[in-house]
Amino acid sequence: MSSFSKMHGLGNDFVVIDAREGAVEIGPARARAIADRHTGIGCDQLIIIGRSEKADVSMQIFNADGSEVEACGNATRCIPFFIGRDVTIETKAGILNAKLTDTGASVDMGAPRFDWDAIPLAYAMDTLHMPTSWDELPQPACVNVGNPHVIFFVDDLDALDIADLGPMIETDPLFPARVNVNFAQITGKNAIRLIVWERGAGLTQACGTGACATAVAAIQRKLVSGPVTVTLPGGDLTIGWQSGGHIQMTGPATFVFKGEVDLEKFG
Repeated sequence: MSSFSKMHGLGNDFVVIDAREGAVEIGPARARAIADRHTGIGCDQLIIIGRSEKADVSMQIFNADGSEVEACGNATRCIPFFIGRDVTIETKAGILNAKLTDTGASVDMGAPRFDWDAIPLAYAMDTLHMPTSWDELPQPACVNVGNPHVIFFVDDLDALDIADLGPMIETDPLFPARVNVNFAQITGKNAIRLIVWERGAGLTQACGTGACATAVAAIQRKLVSGPVTVTLPGGDLTIGWQSGGHIQMTGPATFVFKGEVDLEKFG
């Protein structure tokens, strides 16, 4: 049996397994089975915490569809709660610093990347005002914050059919690694309302990296000034960034319950 914790960041929920004392075998099929909300434990992402030679711990992230991804901002905020102290975390997106705060955690998400091949895109183009779009959407921006994001700034978020647009854009050939799709509405000089279609997970209550990417793109376009309050369906995140610097993300993280699971039951 393996122990696990159920946690969430603004409703973006995780099954967290501690593999520091013993290896845990997780592949796409097993991750997908654990994430299933009807026959598994149920989560948006499965998080495996392991040992690291470069940081305090390592973090491996699987989406609900079984795909492994580079970064997850909401999950990163949960890790210092899981460990019980401030930590450095080795991820495929680099080493992240996560610190406990009075109301949650603050994470240094590193520097955003804007080059077309860092997103990655299928071919070269301007990533701040992309000369392309879908349906009636305005020209988007693209930012990589450890994982790829495309951001659309719209006048009326409620008028969009995100359940239709999200998967169509996520899998467009322009994005060879697929993409997280962000739909944003500017609501003040330091405020953004955001809904995210997550790559490999679909609509979620919150996406930390999406909030980071959207705030950075909005600051770049001079639509807002930082720090920015990003309001997602699950609640608010505060994003700070200045050109040339690192992104600082602050927000809540919540422990739900602990349990035990026989991983062999999941293939």
